[in-house]
Amino acid sequence: MVNDLKQLLRDNVADAPTDHVDVASLVAAGRRRVRVRRTGAVGGVALLAAGVVAIAAIGAPSGSDDTAAATHPPTPDAPTITLAGARPAVAGRDYEVLASHTNKDLDRDNGQYFDGVTDDGLILFRDGPREDLEQPRFALLNPATDEKDWLPDLGIGWSQTWAVELSADRLVLLGAAGTTGMEPRAYVFDRTQRTWTTMTWPTLPDVEFPHGEIGPDGRLYVFEPATQGKIPEGGWPTGNGGDADDSNAEGDTYHLWSVSLTDASDVRDEDLTVGDLAFTDSSMVWTDSANGHAGRVHVRDLATGDEHSFDPHTGAKCNLLSFGATDDRVLMSQFCGDYPGDVRDDRVQILTTDGEQVVTLQDNGVEGSLSPGSDVVTVTSYDGTDDERSGTYVYDLATDRFLRISDAVSSYALGGPTGNATQFLWHTPVNHRHGATQWLGELLR
Repeated sequence: MVNDLKQLLRDNVADAPTDHVDVASLVAAGRRRVRVRRTGAVGGVALLAAGVVAIAAIGAPSGSDDTAAATHPPTPDAPTITLAGARPAVAGRDYEVLASHTNKDLDRDNGQYFDGVTDDGLILFRDGPREDLEQPRFALLNPATDEKDWLPDLGIGWSQTWAVELSADRLVLLGAAGTTGMEPRAYVFDRTQRTWTTMTWPTLPDVEFPHGEIGPDGRLYVFEPATQGKIPEGGWPTGNGGDADDSNAEGDTYHLWSVSLTDASDVRDEDLTVGDLAFTDSSMVWTDSANGHAGRVHVRDLATGDEHSFDPHTGAKCNLLSFGATDDRVLMSQFCGDYPGDVRDDRVQILTTDGEQVVTLQDNGVEGSLSPGSDVVTVTSYDGTDDERSGTYVYDLATDRFLRISDAVSSYALGGPTGNATQFLWHTPVNHRHGATQWLGELLR
């Protein structure tokens, strides 16, 4: 069934300036700053408004002022914008709606969903399971005609699956089964033969599930737990809303394995310990740890095997929640602590694979994601008490545009990977938040 999200009720932060930031100019200034700093020169100005960072083209490293850090979120060591820097997007000018689907009441029963978009532009459409449908049905939906090509039955009952590859040749869904319900399984649909194959790997050690990435080599990379960050003595401090503030978490690490999606005996120990992991077409990118302080970011050229690493200059307390990479860009979405006035320090940090700071979005109650191969960073603001901030935003890596797409987010976890570099998925509430509408859009350039 669909994962019901806890409604994140967060009070409004201090009002930010209403004028829109010239993001492209700010990013250009930030890139120039990085090049200068590498030669030993540092300089710049930080601009603050009502206790919230509005723009910080250059600032001191996070945590350099202990007094300020105790009362206000520290300024990131990067060009910085807030949600107020987004320009309202206009359909038909900034983006085009390709498809939408509404479930009016997901509180009552499961529904139908967009699980992602294939490389050749078809939507993976999932129906159920629910009370009158004992297993999910899948179809490839053509957004131009609204026609559905229903796939052969998969026969997995109520088991959940996540799309990890939606190519023109095959669909790969990751799921779990076995006596513990946690044995990883891949369901591979050959689009030419129109057949499903279920893959398991008897020699694979116990791994964390669901946690897997498809590499450019077509293998599935999975994660065996290595170390787990410990809860501090006395427990986590209490943050906003009475929740635990685990922003200073130690982080977890994993041994990396890869498996074939055609040969169950092909299991390979990659002899590498990672935190989070992402692939571009030409490189593998990983952090030292996940779900805590990220440590360093490492980049391996898949053609030559050459590696380099860099300090991403995250904040001292930042907990890495989401990680992605595409071409020469890296995304790190982080929670960096609670502050007085129910203010959260949430950040969506974008860097180059050489470690240059491109831009950091810093605001209350935001998180970001980046699909493999996409140019669109999707940013979600769950600040449900403030209609001026809540909604879906996108940051275009190719043009440095920062756009606000919607002014509300549904209460459900919906979405999946998109096959086109300019496409993105988002969702909005309906029926007094009991349901949701999913949207597929494409940026216009």
